[in-house]
Amino acid sequence: VRFVESGGGLVQPGGSLRLSCAHSGVRLDYFNIKWFRRAPGQGREGVACISTGDPSTSYASSARGRFTISADKAEKTVYLQMTNLKPEDTAVYYCAAARGSSCLQPQYEYDYWGQGTQVTVSS
Repeated sequence: VRFVESGGGLVQPGGSLRLSCAHSGVRLDYFNIKWFRRAPGQGREGVACISTGDPSTSYASSARGRFTISADKAEKTVYLQMTNLKPEDTAVYYCAAARGSSCLQPQYEYDYWGQGTQVTVSS
């Protein structure tokens, strides 16, 4: 199982970024994939999740309405489209997978992680 995140960078407040998570060894039929982030000095937070279960997507309250998670099964890539970015979105963003179809699984059940991509929102 391997995850490679990309798409991070420096963006001004109000700007947009699209993060990509290229994965191998994972099938969305059996796993759910979640984007997490860790801001400086803070714990890891789940941001958005996609699965084949119900709900098929879920979002943290901080992301709802601004972020959109999607998956391209053929390309084996999960995306996180982020709009109206705020300085408090600054963090390292990780994608991770857990066995199971529920986006409500606790963080400790996510066994497979990427190396992360830095997002910095600053003017």
